[in-house]
Amino acid sequence: MLREGPKLLHWNYFIVLESDLERLSRYVEFTKDNYETYSLEMAHLLLAAGSEVDVVLRGLCKKVKPNSKANNINQYHEILFPKISNLSKMKVLIYRYNLDIIPWDNWKRDETPHWWHAYNNVKHQRDKYFYKAKLQYTVAAIAGLFVAVLYLYKEEAENGLLTPFPKLLSPEPKYISNLRKTEFGVSISFRL
Repeated sequence: MLREGPKLLHWNYFIVLESDLERLSRYVEFTKDNYETYSLEMAHLLLAAGSEVDVVLRGLCKKVKPNSKANNINQYHEILFPKISNLSKMKVLIYRYNLDIIPWDNWKRDETPHWWHAYNNVKHQRDKYFYKAKLQYTVAAIAGLFVAVLYLYKEEAENGLLTPFPKLLSPEPKYISNLRKTEFGVSISFRL
């Protein structure tokens, strides 16, 4: 009998969203030419990813600063950027489509990511900003979630305990230290 793996709810939710993103790629080719394409499914994924990013960053702030009461993107930036500067540098690759995204790059300039603005616009004024539920922001939001979850589960990530591993998204090779087979499947040890 296999022993139970660690409870990684946010990782598992990310894997589900990434799977939905992969399914979307059957209908919309992931190219920069299609970045402006928007749809109900992309709105759904953008809203789900943005909401989960909010939860994950709040949890990450509590890990970094246990008494944190941060509850918005600017407060998350204020707490996390000085402590986890690599968060804003990590490039996420989608090898299958030759795409790369640095979802938290704006934090280096003390700015909110463009995809976060799109998420909030679609969330609060969908009738006016539905067109912002586009491929570019949807992919970036899920990439942003990927990076945030890696840092939330840093110890598990570095010890290869985040399984299953993503099928579509990957960090740059410099963030991967090892691939190995475990009792829970193939795992990646990340270098964060």
